[in-house]
Amino acid sequence: MRILGIDPGSSATGYGVVERCGANVSYVAHGTIRTPASAPLERRLAAIQAELSAAIVEYRPDRAVVERVFVSVNPRSALVLGQARGAILAALGSAGIPVDELAAREIKKAVTGVGAAEKLQVQVMVARLLHLSRPPAQDAADALAAAIARAQMGRLAALGVGRRRSRRQLLPGAAP
Repeated sequence: MRILGIDPGSSATGYGVVERCGANVSYVAHGTIRTPASAPLERRLAAIQAELSAAIVEYRPDRAVVERVFVSVNPRSALVLGQARGAILAALGSAGIPVDELAAREIKKAVTGVGAAEKLQVQVMVARLLHLSRPPAQDAADALAAAIARAQMGRLAALGVGRRRSRRQLLPGAAP
């Protein structure tokens, strides 16, 4: 299974591709989509969608994992991040790729063993787990970490293990 991990951002969106074969996870590719902060938001979002679509065509992932949005202190930043995620989800949806969402803490815990790991720890562990000669850039490392976390979940993810359920799904008699 080929997994595309994405770390969303409006000025830098990281992506990383890994392949899981049995219990082995191997490196395929990574990169960072950079958009100029001076460009209008609609052009930045279009660039993210276009470049991610090109990566999807090139690497042909079977599924994707996107880091779940956390509530930011700055509402404007949270809104712009949500719009970047929208461009990312549109690219994935257009390609028909199933998408999982994982929280940053889940990703960090899967890769480093600590949910509150520092960015540098994630970069170093990603390089070690994927046998890279040097740690990837921060955004790409976060994306590769997301892909690794999803790959480690394997078949359990299809069963919903590790996913948060809504309150409605937890109520007796509610449909799962």
